[in-house]
Amino acid sequence: MPHSLRRAEALQLIPMPWYLYLALKQLFPTGKRLTFFTVISVLGVTLGVWVMIVFPGVMGGFGHKYRGLIVDTQGDIQVRASGLVRSAEVLQHLAKIPGVIASTPFAEGIVMLSNGNRPSFPGIQGIDLGHVEDVIPLRRHIVRGSLDDLDDDTVILSAGLANSIGAWIGSKVQVVSPATLEKMQRDEVMLPTELTVVGIFEIGHQQLDSSVAIVTLRRMQDLYDLGKNVHGFNVKLSPNEDVIEAAKRINATLPPMSGLRARTWMEANESFLLALQFEKMMVTLITAFVTLVAVFLITSLLLTSIVRRTKEIGVLASLGAKPTQVALCFCFQGMLVGVFGTVLGVTLGLLTLKNVDAILQGLLRIAGDWEAMVAIYQFSQVPAYITASEIVSVCAYVVGLSTLAGFIAAWRAAKLKPVEALRSE
Repeated sequence: MPHSLRRAEALQLIPMPWYLYLALKQLFPTGKRLTFFTVISVLGVTLGVWVMIVFPGVMGGFGHKYRGLIVDTQGDIQVRASGLVRSAEVLQHLAKIPGVIASTPFAEGIVMLSNGNRPSFPGIQGIDLGHVEDVIPLRRHIVRGSLDDLDDDTVILSAGLANSIGAWIGSKVQVVSPATLEKMQRDEVMLPTELTVVGIFEIGHQQLDSSVAIVTLRRMQDLYDLGKNVHGFNVKLSPNEDVIEAAKRINATLPPMSGLRARTWMEANESFLLALQFEKMMVTLITAFVTLVAVFLITSLLLTSIVRRTKEIGVLASLGAKPTQVALCFCFQGMLVGVFGTVLGVTLGLLTLKNVDAILQGLLRIAGDWEAMVAIYQFSQVPAYITASEIVSVCAYVVGLSTLAGFIAAWRAAKLKPVEALRSE
């Protein structure tokens, strides 16, 4: 069978219009190397999509990590008192509110903690061992020792704090609280409270890992002379519960004179979260313009391709091709470039996000800015997080722009008249 006949029969079996098949052949010629237009255009879109995935993903990672950190250390909602409050009555009240699955009391303050002649002034928090794990997964963050060993005569230190005072598991540390100093000023004989270190925890947040000590609630009440009172309550909600609505329900049912107020994790850290959201928005806007530049490159290259193929367009038109079909040929090329570039860009971007911590740490350490980044964002690791909806938005944006770039060139091709195209040199 002649080769031309076999080719004709093969074309008849292709389940697509001829102009779409021609667009594919112009982008990916059979038996030849990829064209300059295909390589440059796909590469430009790939880099644009990569930027739109990686940079917002890193900024989104800080927000997601911070949200997880807050919930892991404070619960979904914190109910705080303007002064002191009895815990038993409030715990019973919180248990009756729809959406609340657990709550735990806490007391907190500042103490002087020393190991030998190495003093520090960390924050200290007293926890209720009977209920704390129902709300806060503290056991998950303990890297040395055990939460089971914590009692009224022991303490758990953050990793940075333990390192700064030279303490380790089994070390004896002395604790002096403001209540102790007040009693000493009244000429009462008061000695520092001695506690044994039974655990070291590390959360991944620079500030918390460098200046926090955890004791039992009873020990904290004794250090601060609180009696049976506490400072507030950490609350855990059902997985699908709306945090804002739950806080409103709690505030609506709390006694007006109690001085208690429920705040969501977002309210408690509003300024920092707003700063992260603004930074992510600006990064997304900048990367969107970077991709727009790549799309202009596609338009320029397609217009150049039309000039080079003017005679070919004239032949197609003289054979009966409609202007719409000629336009679709070039419009489809723009869309294909967008699709292939987006697939490659998303793949490369997700691989980069998976290894972004090692990559950025290496680059920032070479530049000498790693400590500055840790000081600003308070994280010892670079987080990365991007949602499926964000990836879909990026894909739709880039493919849409690429198709538009092809449409601009297609409009120019459709305007060519057959006779003028055939006379073109």
